[in-house]
Amino acid sequence: MAAGDMVEYRAVFLVNGMMLLILGVAMLVPALLDARVGHPDWQVFLAAAFMTVFVGAGLSITCWGSGGGLHLRQAFVLTTTVWVVTPTFAALPFAFSDLNLSYTDAFFEAMSGITTTGSTVISGLENAPPGILIWRALLQWMGGIGIIVTAVAILPLLQIGGMQLFRTESSDASEKILPRTAQIAGAISIIYLSLSLLCALVYWAAGMPLFEAVAHAMTTIATGGFSTSDESIGIYDSALIDYTATAFMIIGSLPFLLYFQVARGRPLALWRDSQVRWFFAILSAAIAAMMLWQVSGNGLAFGEALRFTTFNVTSILTGTGYATDDYSQWGGFAVVMFFFVMFIGGCAGSTSCGIKIFRFQVLYAAARTQMGRLLQPHGVFVANFNRRPITESVMDSVMSFFFLFALSFAFLAAALSLMGLDFLTAVSGAGAAIANVGPGLGDIIGPSGTFAPLPDLAKWLLAAGMLLGRLELLTVMVLFTRTFWRG
Repeated sequence: MAAGDMVEYRAVFLVNGMMLLILGVAMLVPALLDARVGHPDWQVFLAAAFMTVFVGAGLSITCWGSGGGLHLRQAFVLTTTVWVVTPTFAALPFAFSDLNLSYTDAFFEAMSGITTTGSTVISGLENAPPGILIWRALLQWMGGIGIIVTAVAILPLLQIGGMQLFRTESSDASEKILPRTAQIAGAISIIYLSLSLLCALVYWAAGMPLFEAVAHAMTTIATGGFSTSDESIGIYDSALIDYTATAFMIIGSLPFLLYFQVARGRPLALWRDSQVRWFFAILSAAIAAMMLWQVSGNGLAFGEALRFTTFNVTSILTGTGYATDDYSQWGGFAVVMFFFVMFIGGCAGSTSCGIKIFRFQVLYAAARTQMGRLLQPHGVFVANFNRRPITESVMDSVMSFFFLFALSFAFLAAALSLMGLDFLTAVSGAGAAIANVGPGLGDIIGPSGTFAPLPDLAKWLLAAGMLLGRLELLTVMVLFTRTFWRG
């Protein structure tokens, strides 16, 4: 990289440095928890915090004063590098702790955490020190707020995958991004923190110990799915906790900007959004279909079927990845349904993952318009989203996203199968990574398994899939084109 390029990307280095400073300070929380119980891992967290803060401070001091110069091309580089650099350093405590993980496993765990995927290589969580448990939760919590800010303030300006539908104000592509990001991040962070505290209080009131209530609250509102037990939420065997988790997984999957509008005196803002209505319609239909299967096909009682179906369908649809039962043992229909549901995801501007509801709405509107034109060639038909016409650029962006999503999924599944993984493991693993869901299907990576038995190369590929899925594919892929670097 030439000296001129280094100057051009000073703002990118500055923001990466600031993110590392935040990450390093966050490492002090698990360090204090481990020190309090006398676990030697507190030294690991302290050393990792020192190294992270040292690098972050070096980048920030060197590039200080460059924050106002971040424009379109630098925004692409920044968005991707932040989500690569952060797990690189976040993996250090995993790699040097008593867990004895290789750096490959540590990076996989950190990437899974920061992208709120929820796939894990760690077993025996019940015996893990509190520092590691809270660090996993903190990573997902920080990743949750990070992706909301990215989705609301950055991706619409980059016009990624149709996200330009959600531009919060009129602006052109050359507008400086950082000031807007700071304003939006402040408002959303307050809402995010408030909902997290509320979730922790409700979990505690429902019977969870305080530490576990806090840890689960962070991963629930982030729709991340990391738990303090190998049995996930199922270890509590509590209907009240199951329904609490279901409610907050749904809350995390709705657009956070709409919560801001509700707080400012527009209580119907959520329901007036067609994306929210579609989300509830799809969720209700999936739960009803699975309940019918559980009652008629598997002979479960209505109350039991309602509880387990509602929780697990919501967990997979929202991309959280919690489990209260091994749903891969529910029968053929359940396996197929869970496989397709994992790709849907929640609403844009939420912590949820997957393809996102609004893209299905755009495709539906396009298909409906096309059928109208076939039946009435001289008629005028306009595709709409939220009572506004869908522009050609949005339609093209969404079509491109679906094509690249399918292509990336097929490539990842094929690559995993070449490493000797069976069909169900390869296909569901690829889907779980690129849709950021967490557990896959089958005996190895299903709800009752982990990703630890997979080859190291498979873990690196899956980590790359998590990054692609979390950043809506094109944000990362555009960096590998010659045109981008010539611009």
